[in-house]
Amino acid sequence: MTAGRRDFLDALPPVHRGWLLGFAHEVTLSAETRIFDEDDVADRFWILRSGLVALDVHIPGRGTVVVETLADGELLGWSWLFEPYRWHLGARTRSAVHAWEFDAARVRAAMEDSPTAGLALFRTIADQVIGERLRSARTRLLDLYGSDKRHASSFRGAVG
Repeated sequence: MTAGRRDFLDALPPVHRGWLLGFAHEVTLSAETRIFDEDDVADRFWILRSGLVALDVHIPGRGTVVVETLADGELLGWSWLFEPYRWHLGARTRSAVHAWEFDAARVRAAMEDSPTAGLALFRTIADQVIGERLRSARTRLLDLYGSDKRHASSFRGAVG
């Protein structure tokens, strides 16, 4: 897990962990498996149990650039939570990955049926995942373009 982050399930209030895991099924993905691409339909998400997943973005003229690497305990995917349910980044396994996989539509429906659990999940994703990923992506892009003033200014407002 990246320094400064807590295990996603540990961040979720204890009363709601079992609720969420009730929707999970275990999956294993081989190393170098493309999990999803930018703008694909975001219909699933995962909590990593072991292994590494690289989040990437395609930058015209530069190719695919890794913006963050996720490890044990981290949530992979939050785009499933917001319409139009499309991935903002791409993801590829860096090693074999064992994870809990969740059907996004099923979890969204359960969040509607159980507003307390849904709000707890939403807050945990917002607190533990979205803000940190956006900061990380912004920092990485600024690192890539920091010496190129022409591109750096366009990323300051775009990712944060």
